Amino acid sequence: MNKYKELRVWQEAMDMVEEVYKIVSAFPDSEKFALSNQLRRAAVSVPSNIAEGAGRNNPGEFKQFLGIAFASCCEVDTQLEIAIRLKYVKREDLVKQLDRLNKIMNMIFKLKRTVQK
Repeated sequence: MNKYKELRVWQEAMDMVEEVYKIVSAFPDSEKFALSNQLRRAAVSVPSNIAEGAGRNNPGEFKQFLGIAFASCCEVDTQLEIAIRLKYVKREDLVKQLDRLNKIMNMIFKLKRTVQK
């Protein structure tokens, strides 16, 4: 399964990365090496782990990397919540992004179940 670029979940995750980069660009400069950096890294981890797992050509390893991608989604979600609490961004400005993140998590969960079979 090395055709990861054809996976809709990978494509959605790539779109999420772009949006996360736009979101953190509005954070205060004091967050440049803190929350901004951590959020970007977690977001990048999602499509990266999907790709790496798909590139392993082993269902067990693919499943493992999908689990890591799912965990990175949880990390992104938590960090976006932190940004909301710190008032770096308004929740209403993140509705689309949080919906996309939830969609990606559901897609990963379903793909992981499919790989299991």
